Amino acid sequence: MTPEEALQGLRVLVTRPAGQAEHLCRLIEAAGGTPVRLPAIEILDPLDMTRLEAVTASLACCDLAVFVSVNAVRKGLDFILARGAWPDNVKIATVGARSAQALEPYGLGVDLVPQHQFNSEALLALAELQDMSGKRVVIFRGNGGREHLFETLTARGAAVEYVEVYRRACPMVDATSLLHHWQPGALDVITITSNETLQNLFDMAGAAGQSLLRQLPLVVVSQRQALLAQRLGFSQAARVADNASDAALVAALQQFRAARDC
Repeated sequence: MTPEEALQGLRVLVTRPAGQAEHLCRLIEAAGGTPVRLPAIEILDPLDMTRLEAVTASLACCDLAVFVSVNAVRKGLDFILARGAWPDNVKIATVGARSAQALEPYGLGVDLVPQHQFNSEALLALAELQDMSGKRVVIFRGNGGREHLFETLTARGAAVEYVEVYRRACPMVDATSLLHHWQPGALDVITITSNETLQNLFDMAGAAGQSLLRQLPLVVVSQRQALLAQRLGFSQAARVADNASDAALVAALQQFRAARDC
């Protein structure tokens, strides 16, 4: 089978936010698959910009800025760079490769990023982050989320501050308008890139669609999402991609199709 046929005939639900799904969809199409776009998460501005304004004004006093996602990079840097240049003394870390790549249009490069697993644990395993005594760290993220980065860096001696630069929300949809997606034969597999996306999709399906949705296979990007799928009652164990990159998702989709067609 050629690369152009690796996903031939596979109908893939892509749940990334609007405006952030096109690269993955193009990769699926290039491999012969059919992407079906259904954003299961919305990215909005924070309700209160006061803290972001204060951190922007004092950013040069920090030693390290951590961006936890592509959205954190885009929302954070759009705000910060509209008010001045990035301070040369402040190093930049990202949790994943996609976030590191998102720095490039802003003329910035990443100083610290994991090479294989793209999560907080992999970032915290880097040698440069073991002794953080006396360091000031700001973490740019969305509303809520895990506290692991904050707690671990604090325990290693850093003064750490969170700044919310965007809000995640569940799209408002009529569940009945989505029922056709969950019918047998309409989709082959669903891609999920966060716990919140999976929970939102489940909620969006509504009571009438959830029993059908649970029958569909999932490709996810972490064991945490696989465990959530299990708790929500999905009938098949989710296939876990190596990381959250589009390339890793497509590779996992190819593995899914190969296993299904055996």
